[in-house]
Formats: sequence, structure tokens, C-alpha cells
Amino acid sequence: MSDNKAQTPPDRLAVNPRSEFFDADALQRGVGIRFKDRVRTDIEEYCISEGWVRVQAGKSMDRKGQPLTIKLTGPVEAWFEDLGENAPIAKA
Repeated sequence: MSDNKAQTPPDRLAVNPRSEFFDADALQRGVGIRFKDRVRTDIEEYCISEGWVRVQAGKSMDRKGQPLTIKLTGPVEAWFEDLGENAPIAKA
């Protein structure tokens, strides 16, 4: 029997390698995100249990050259795209 933890993405994940929530292995598998019933591809970071995502705020950059982000709240669902159409979905 397969481990369900390996079948669903982590509760919190970031695409920035500087973040403590960065996980290259999970990102390599491809993570699909549905936020407020809409599939999004512009997510910088998400947290399923707290119900928020961070998206880039236009082309604005901070003084270190990192994109400025906006935190949006709402229902978040995540799944691994490499598992196909019937992949288990992680949601709060």
C-alpha cells in the first residue's frame, strides 16, 4: 500500500530557494494549485491549513531583487501533477 503523505503535496510550499519551505523534490514533480475554485499557475508560496497563497505583485522588485508578493486568503487545494487526472488532493 502506498503512503498517502507521498501522494499529496506538503501543507506549505514555496518556489523561492531562500525560503525554509522550499522543496525541490516536490516542485520537480509538479504541483497543481486551485485557489478559490480556479487553477492558478502564478503562485509563489501557499499554505493549505492557513488558507492563503502568495502571488507576485506585478513586476515590482524589492531592494534585493526579489519579487514583491501579495498574500491572498481563501480555500487552497494542491495535488501532484505527475499522478494524472485522479491524483489525491490536499485541502483543509
